[in-house]
Order: sequence, then structure tokens, then C-alpha cells
Amino acid sequence: MMQSENNYLKPEEAVKYVVQRFPLENYIDVRSNSHLSTAKTVCRHLAPGAKILDFGCGPCDKTAVLQAMGFECSAYDDLQDAWHTKSEMQSRILAFADSVGIKFTLARPGVDLPYSKEYFDMVILNDVLEHFHDSPRELLNKLLEFVKPGGLLLITVPNAGNIRKRLVLLMGGTNYQRFDSFYWYPGQWRGHVREYVRGDLLSLSNHLGLEVLELHGCDQMLNQCMGALRSLYIAVSNVMNGWKDSWTLVARKPPGWKAQLKPPPDIKISRPTKYLYGE
Repeated sequence: MMQSENNYLKPEEAVKYVVQRFPLENYIDVRSNSHLSTAKTVCRHLAPGAKILDFGCGPCDKTAVLQAMGFECSAYDDLQDAWHTKSEMQSRILAFADSVGIKFTLARPGVDLPYSKEYFDMVILNDVLEHFHDSPRELLNKLLEFVKPGGLLLITVPNAGNIRKRLVLLMGGTNYQRFDSFYWYPGQWRGHVREYVRGDLLSLSNHLGLEVLELHGCDQMLNQCMGALRSLYIAVSNVMNGWKDSWTLVARKPPGWKAQLKPPPDIKISRPTKYLYGE
């Protein structure tokens, strides 16, 4: 059962519940704070029973936390990261999703998203956008068609300007992922392509025609900063919010929303708009 007595699990309880049931040993590191951060964000805006689509859900670890809290969760992913395709990993992930009641759809090339318009109360993209090689414009507009009027888009992304990257750059290092990871990655690179700063997410919300409800730095990778250094990082980044390791955006789809796939006249891009989009 995913209920404690007559109440759905609270965020902390739900994380513990999923850790105990998750089939991939040591995959979930609760020290990162990412599962708890996402769960608490959703709770600030939705009540149990709300319908959520977790797009790019990976192995459904965060989706399962929300399902345990009483949300009706659907999940969508192609499960084509290099480790997803090893030794029956896909079947284990799909079996886990089914066991906790998640409606999982495995993405197939050339197959449309199987959801009804204005069905979901929230669509989540948790650490997804930074992996895109192309603009997220068309996909996000498509996903918003599945969101109810007044429904929500929740995005988390790594912060391109977090304090660690600022310090590493000052010392001559890189703010990209480790070169060895990129060099030895099998097949097409599926790591981070473009990370985001606050202004990017404000522009994204504006281009999508959404009302920003939350936009702030958050802690999603605390496991990479331990001991006294962790306490110092939290203290400093609580004051300098733009130095947090990640960003959380929650934006509302207004009534009468319409997709906008071509830029307005005042947007400056690298080539004249007419040559890219026609007159």
C-alpha cells in the first residue's frame, strides 16, 4: 500500500518508501536532496489526486515518490541512455513502474505522445532540458497542450552559473562535464548540452506565454558537497541564491493559452526572421 493509515505519504516518508523498493541498488542517493526538493515543490501547488506527467522520467525514481504521495502519475521516456540498455535494465525499470502504479509509456520513433489535450494538472521535466541538442520550443509547446488551463509546468535544470562552476572557471577549469565522460561515451552523447541561468528560464516562460509562480535556485546535488564544505555551501548559497547548484521553475498555463512557434517581430536571432521562418 502507498498510504499510511488514511493519509498519503508525506514527502520524507515517500522518499524512504521508494528507496526501499527501488530495484537498482545504490541508484538513489538521498543526500542529493533532489527527490525531496521536487516532492516538496509539487506539494506547494497540487493536492493528492492531481494528474502529473513526468516527461523524461528515466527509471521513475522521482515519479514513484510522487505516486506514493497520492498523485496520479504518468511517465514518458525512451530509456536509451547507455546504462538503460544494459542487462535487462529496461524490463526492470518498467516492472518497477508498474508495481507502484505508474502509467509508463516507452517512447518510440515516429509515434506521437499518447495523451489527451488538457488532461494533466502538471507536466514535469526534471533535469531534462539540459540534454537537448535542439531548441525545446516545439516539444514544450506540445506538452503544454496536454496541460489543463491553469495547470502547471515544473522544470528543474542544473545551474550553469553555480558557485562550483564559477570557482572552477577562475582556476582555469571547465564548466562542462568531464571530458573523459564525453570522450568515452558510447554512441550519441546524451549528457548535458546546454545548462541554464535564471534569465534563460524567464525568457523560456515568456516565449511559452506562461505565468511564473516560482523561479529560484535549489539544492539537487548536495551529495557532491559533504562535511563542513556542505554547510558552508548552503550558508553562502542561501544568501546568493543564483549560486545554488540547480534551478526550479514553476509556471502556470493561463486560460486561452495558444502555442507560439514563430518568434515575435522584436526578437533578435542570428539570421533575419524572414530567412528562417518565411514572411
